[in-house]
Amino acid sequence: MEFLRWDEVSGSGAGISTESRNNTFVPQGDTTRPKEVGPGVSITQTQAWFDLIQHVEEINNTHLRDLLQDEERCASMFLAAPTANPYHVRQGDREDMKRMPKAISSGALDSHEDYSQSSLILDFSHQRVTQKTIELLLELAKAAKVPEKIAAMFRGEIINKTESRAVLHTALRAPRERVILDQGKNVVPEVHAVLDKIKRFSEQVRNGEFVGATGKALTDVVAIGIGGSFLGPLFVHTAFRTATDSVQEDATQLPPQKAAAGRRLRFLSNVDPVDIARALEGLNQETTLVVIVSKTFTTAETMLNARTVRQWIVSKLGEGPPWARTVSRHMVAVSTNLKLVAEFGIDPVNTFAFWDWVGGRYSVTSAVGVLPLALQYGFHNVQSFLEGACSVDDHFHNETLSQNLPVLLGMISVWNVSFLGHAARGILPYCQALAKLPSHIQQLSMESNGKGVDMEGNPLLCEAGEIDFGEPGTNGQHSFYQLIHQGRQIPCEFIGVVKSQHSVFMKGEPVSNHDELMCNFFAQPDALAYGKTEAELREQGVPEELIGHKTFSGNRPSLSILMQAVDPYSVGQLLALYEHRVAVQGFIWGINSFDQWGVELGKSLAGDMRKKMTSVRANGTWERDEVGEGLNPSTSRLLRHYLAGMQHQAEDQLEDFPTGLVSEDDCEDLCPPSPTRRSSDQSMPRMTRHDSWGCLDKLDPRWG
Repeated sequence: MEFLRWDEVSGSGAGISTESRNNTFVPQGDTTRPKEVGPGVSITQTQAWFDLIQHVEEINNTHLRDLLQDEERCASMFLAAPTANPYHVRQGDREDMKRMPKAISSGALDSHEDYSQSSLILDFSHQRVTQKTIELLLELAKAAKVPEKIAAMFRGEIINKTESRAVLHTALRAPRERVILDQGKNVVPEVHAVLDKIKRFSEQVRNGEFVGATGKALTDVVAIGIGGSFLGPLFVHTAFRTATDSVQEDATQLPPQKAAAGRRLRFLSNVDPVDIARALEGLNQETTLVVIVSKTFTTAETMLNARTVRQWIVSKLGEGPPWARTVSRHMVAVSTNLKLVAEFGIDPVNTFAFWDWVGGRYSVTSAVGVLPLALQYGFHNVQSFLEGACSVDDHFHNETLSQNLPVLLGMISVWNVSFLGHAARGILPYCQALAKLPSHIQQLSMESNGKGVDMEGNPLLCEAGEIDFGEPGTNGQHSFYQLIHQGRQIPCEFIGVVKSQHSVFMKGEPVSNHDELMCNFFAQPDALAYGKTEAELREQGVPEELIGHKTFSGNRPSLSILMQAVDPYSVGQLLALYEHRVAVQGFIWGINSFDQWGVELGKSLAGDMRKKMTSVRANGTWERDEVGEGLNPSTSRLLRHYLAGMQHQAEDQLEDFPTGLVSEDDCEDLCPPSPTRRSSDQSMPRMTRHDSWGCLDKLDPRWG
């Protein structure tokens, strides 16, 4: 079969990037096009793909300012979350809440329907789509066998073919009675055995039954991990920190903010010693518990950080015979390698398992995230988080394509990337509690779908993957919104909240602080869609020389997600919503969204560089020619410059580790103290002066 390029089929190729036109192929002439993917048939060769390519020109002849006047179109693109959030159902309506999926079903809502109990609303009417576009996209989903692929994932089939693994992060939040198979074995009992173990251990730590080596309560937790072991849990932690709602009738089951009173949770991911300094700032070894997250217990950065923090602990609490007890009372592991865990000094009893069918970026609902979050906020809050994720899992698994929120979101992204040629996406939460969502989705999306080949290793014939970035509103408005309004076209996703975690309304002010924030949330999608025409500017008397500068083209796509509140249940829903939409995109493009071979090459070369640096440090050979052997001239020159600079730095021994390098105020965003407790511990080192290289030269003599 012969193929034509996209621009040969539709003429000008307006709306499609040059790269997309050069890589998108369609069958030539009147040949019968395949109805669906199959052996030797990619999605770009199907009739459904070709129909969408032809439809692009139709969309290019529309403008959002006109599309948004169509009330029927807008109503069809306004959908409710799959279930009601139990946090927002009145205490007397608990039984009604169990029936809520029928009372407030997922699907399009008319303008008069009461959806106040629905935890999440999706409005994609500001996308450059019509009802016909959605119909064609759903036909594309069928051609790509998306329903079959969803079913295969939930059945535990090996869909991560390059690593021969099932993809079962949904099992991590499945009800205890559910059956989910991996190679014929039900994994749900194992999952709940780990959850039960986390519940017992977290309660023992929180109630003072499990204490540190000196008998003091363990009130501070440092979680050491990297990538998905860090970004996902950090996102959830940031969302929980100021959450004040509780679904529990038992007054002892406190909402997240109150449950965390007197406790601190920090994350250590970067091997940069500055990150270690920030993570340990103001902590006391006697009251600190460390959670090391490494499936194999061999991850280079994580294990170096773990050894560093272990030495920080034993440097104060004692080495020698008590060493093993000290480590075992202050360090636990999330790992599958019990042998290395024991050799490290951790009691294997305090090791929490996870499985090969859990990818790192999908692991926040495993022990990777559940353990540190339960230690900080209590297991009951984490359980609600898991239930929220499960509600979207069930919706994704069972709902029809036309009412399936993750499917619709995924298909809209495919439309924007592969047909309209938009390479980037802005994730813009108008809620400070969701500040770390963009970073987590950046990894989730870009590591999953940042691929150039299909499942069989063939080069993709279309553009795939997105460059994800974001910042909470309204900060982003004063940063990069200039570009998204008048520069490059970047589809945006606005996430707002009905109920603020902390509402402030001052007498004399026309609106509350939260209202002011949400005014911007509602205004930005319209500003992107409608723009500002030259005629409108002239009617307003704008000087002619400024007309070009103040014109906004509009017709810039966005969607809005409106949450009822940010609480554990809804955070779980939001997480699963993004996880599954990423999978849908991969299903369409025919790629493996669950491997990450692209990170391996740099790690391998770093290992080679580590050997070279170790040799140089041991032999003092930094000035010799052999330092640059095997390297290109540029890298060799940079390495020599680095090594020369290191000769001027007397590196601190760990017992003098500069944990006072950064003040506590400087690291509030990454490791904020509890609002009810601020450490007055004086055992940490403080800088007194720096040498000309900015390196620590002298430490407070109290340290050591």
